[in-house]
Amino acid sequence: MEEAEDDLALLVWGQAEQRAAHGDPSFVRGLAAQLAGRHAAALEQARDYERQLAHVIRILALTPGRDSLTQLLRLLEDTPPAGTHPGLRTSFIASLLAEHQLVPDLVATVFDRREWEKLDELRACLFHELLLRGADTGTRGPLRDWTHVRPGWHPLAWLPAHRRDFEADARFPSRSVRGSASGVSSQLPATGRLDPPTPRPSQPSALRDVATVDVHETIVAAPQAGGWGACGAWVFLLDHALTPEQVPALLPTLPMACVAGLGPTDRFEVAARPMDEIWHLLFETASMGGSHTAGVHGAYGRLWAWRSMAGLSGAPADAGAAEVEQQARQSTWFHFEADAEWFHNDIGSDYGIAALSPDRRRIAVLAATDTD
Repeated sequence: MEEAEDDLALLVWGQAEQRAAHGDPSFVRGLAAQLAGRHAAALEQARDYERQLAHVIRILALTPGRDSLTQLLRLLEDTPPAGTHPGLRTSFIASLLAEHQLVPDLVATVFDRREWEKLDELRACLFHELLLRGADTGTRGPLRDWTHVRPGWHPLAWLPAHRRDFEADARFPSRSVRGSASGVSSQLPATGRLDPPTPRPSQPSALRDVATVDVHETIVAAPQAGGWGACGAWVFLLDHALTPEQVPALLPTLPMACVAGLGPTDRFEVAARPMDEIWHLLFETASMGGSHTAGVHGAYGRLWAWRSMAGLSGAPADAGAAEVEQQARQSTWFHFEADAEWFHNDIGSDYGIAALSPDRRRIAVLAATDTD
């Protein structure tokens, strides 16, 4: 017979140590079994509360109007939701608000730091959500003021305060109270194709991967943030400058797991792509996530897309956004797919990106797959 909760606590703190010392460990084990069962039940109850709370927050965020918005902000200010449910994350709430609330209402309420002192994380995320959707962040007002008062230590403060031209027309998921629709447009385009002729040379390249741990982590930032199934990164320093036309034939010969075992006639398709299309692919990977995750949403999706682009283009580790942009614009970008075992070739779930540096003496590669 199970003990009442108060009685169980008395036994744990009052008798367990003594009973164990007097040779009755089975009594202690019985206490532990009861505690484990109650702990599991309490965790499930907590998860149920989190699911309910996330649903209510979603309703408030998705109901247009200042009244609903104010009630949500009051909740977040007075009783900040705690838990691990994705729907309780501030970045997710900011993304919902940017999708469903009017920009003037958001600017007038959320960015009033006198009224809502504790919501800097919400403001930080919402600023970039609105920026990517085309909100004017340069005209004098709360949005521009935020760039001067935001915490300088915050990771999102590294990003440009204005939307760059290659970030225009970013894709976002579509959410309702009970559902959502999203997807990463990772399929290789028909334009810009540079597929090397088959059979390809079977001689492997003598180049060796020189990616450090830090560079590897920077390159894979977007798929890692998006929770994709697997990703890899490689960097190769060339003995002499290559022309962009030489890169497609070199890629399948490089010592990379993503092309290991690829035969001379196996499918290897590659296309040259503008930098903006590469950024959008990286942004969607991080922001929308994979088939089993919801991603990190617009603000942090923007950050990790820039990080991956920095690593691929070879920007210095301490480079600011302006230097990363310049390096990326001067790089040559490629998108590839292959029938290698590493890829699973499900539509929208596999891709490879390669970047030829501005001096044409460095090739960096990112491969990502969203299948297990």
